[in-house]
Amino acid sequence: MSRAETPEVTPAYWDDACKHLARRDRVMRKLIPQLGEGRLQSRGDAFTTLARSIVGQQISVKAAQSVWDRFAALTPCDATRIQPSAVLSLDAMLMRDAGLSARKVEYLVDLAAHFESGVIHVPQWQQMDDEAIIEELVAIRGIGRWTAEMFLIFHLMRPNVLPLDDLGLIKGISVNYFSGEPVSRAEAREVGDAWAPFRSVATWYIWRSLDPLPVDY
Repeated sequence: MSRAETPEVTPAYWDDACKHLARRDRVMRKLIPQLGEGRLQSRGDAFTTLARSIVGQQISVKAAQSVWDRFAALTPCDATRIQPSAVLSLDAMLMRDAGLSARKVEYLVDLAAHFESGVIHVPQWQQMDDEAIIEELVAIRGIGRWTAEMFLIFHLMRPNVLPLDDLGLIKGISVNYFSGEPVSRAEAREVGDAWAPFRSVATWYIWRSLDPLPVDY
């Protein structure tokens, strides 16, 4: 989900990761030079990133942007940095009128309540390991493991996430490593384990091998 007006941050480890992957993996050795100078970029803040992921569930990117714009307009906040307190003060019917389903309204309110109450440890996330953060996030209604892993990759820019529930990753491994043959989860994990400790970077290149446009979240 692109938010072009917010600042972009690129991870410091990216160049080292590319060198490591090119040395270790024949497919990465080919893909990395082919796909140019793109980089993983983090935008926005934690709450807004997760709220957008909920709004975008099961609808097209275009529809999600339209609903997000209407939802954000209900708050006094900038659309790139929505405050949890602003969501908690909104009337549920107004949120429904913006195009959100009843379930997504419940999910957004639950997300805002988790942030506002301090139940999740946002200031400590930089010091916590990936699984501990995933455990906190999946306790929030509407956030599953895949969403939590996308958050780790695109917001916290963790270097070693392997999102095995991601269909694009599985397809990309099939195309690049198995000549398009179906790939089991175990086979995908074996390929991904060879990318450690930079599995997020390799995943990003696998995605781009299917779609040359840089992946944004």
